[in-house]
Amino acid sequence: MNPQEHPELDAFLSRLRRGDVLSGTVAAIERFGVFVRLDDGPAHPLFPGVGFVTAPELTWRHVFDMSDVVAVGERVTGEFLQYDTWNMEARLSLKALQPDPLRSFAAGQEFRGTVSKVVPFGVFVRIADGVEGLIADPDLALVGEEVDVVITDVDLPRRRLVLSVR
Repeated sequence: MNPQEHPELDAFLSRLRRGDVLSGTVAAIERFGVFVRLDDGPAHPLFPGVGFVTAPELTWRHVFDMSDVVAVGERVTGEFLQYDTWNMEARLSLKALQPDPLRSFAAGQEFRGTVSKVVPFGVFVRIADGVEGLIADPDLALVGEEVDVVITDVDLPRRRLVLSVR
């Protein structure tokens, strides 16, 4: 899209700064993201909304179906990330305004969790809703089995919990 053909929309998007909080209504859910009709600013000439949220920016949890997180017509609030000049959209993050669940975990904490996946390098164990950690022993357990674990490391930058068997 050419910003010169839509000066009102370009002016609105150009004024936004990273960290601005924007609200609106979910206008459409597509396989590639969620369109949000913003409360402020002009309508988009082609898309159902000027705001756009990709799957990784919806929530801290892993998402397979974006409809499990939001619904068309739902009110949402997100943090402005950037002006996508190619599509003339405001890229938003809903998860930026939610508490990071990993910050509530610390090394030494003990949990009873459920094995969610076995891979060649280890076993993933779900210890809370949307929170999994890795035990580096692929022969430890089967999917669905419950195990007692201890957190040995919380790596916030890489978004990983390292676990060991208790």
